[in-house]
Amino acid sequence: MENLKITTYQGYLFWENIDKNLQNIGLRLSSIPNTDLIVLPEMFNTGFSMDAEKLAEPMNGKTMQWMQTIARKHECVVTGSLIIKENDKFYNRMIWMRPDGTSQYYDKRHLFAMGNEDKTYTAGTEKLVVELNGWKILLGICYDLRFPVWLRNDINDPYDILLLVANWPEKRSLHWRTLIPARAIENQSFVIAVNRFGYDGNEVHHSGDSMCIDPNGKVIYYKPNEEDIYTFSISPEELEKTRRYMPFLKDADHFRLEN
Repeated sequence: MENLKITTYQGYLFWENIDKNLQNIGLRLSSIPNTDLIVLPEMFNTGFSMDAEKLAEPMNGKTMQWMQTIARKHECVVTGSLIIKENDKFYNRMIWMRPDGTSQYYDKRHLFAMGNEDKTYTAGTEKLVVELNGWKILLGICYDLRFPVWLRNDINDPYDILLLVANWPEKRSLHWRTLIPARAIENQSFVIAVNRFGYDGNEVHHSGDSMCIDPNGKVIYYKPNEEDIYTFSISPEELEKTRRYMPFLKDADHFRLEN
């Protein structure tokens, strides 16, 4: 496992305007340094919209093609979620797009009922752990953060990074800023959480607060209250040292989730 370079995009999203968002994000990313991974927010091409009928795309649609282009151009993985229609169902789907054009995906497990997400989208049933440069990375979306059982590290085959994308509102930012370090400490993993910034079409404000927390709860990156594109590196040494000197995971409860 080698050092991993991550670029996070905490941007303003133009409400339900796919073309404008793709154009803007592509422009903002044009001058970033070399990186291994670009992380975009939840529903980065539309904002957190329930108008799936109007905005959903197929898996070979415009935004997937855009992600392929960006990944190839920057020679890195690109990830973020968008609205996908498949088999007459709608999903809040997080795409893991590689520079060779291949991809994997995770469908959001916990749908935000307070915002009627559960009435619009179909919940996912499977976790996804991807690999990049030797790192094992668990994918998650926004509301998943509140459910530690779903995100619990596997004692026998632990992930190294919990990667979350979100449209998390400012009025609950205290919860966001509390739960992210908790997930890092309890799972002895890095947590990288990328939120959007600004008002959405429902006049809900997002303060960003994107961050990277190491396995001991130390802040590596944190950006509140403004747009930001930031590239940083994480090292496996801290992860390995933490798990070697404080092997808490081996004492964790054994359980299996039933869907």
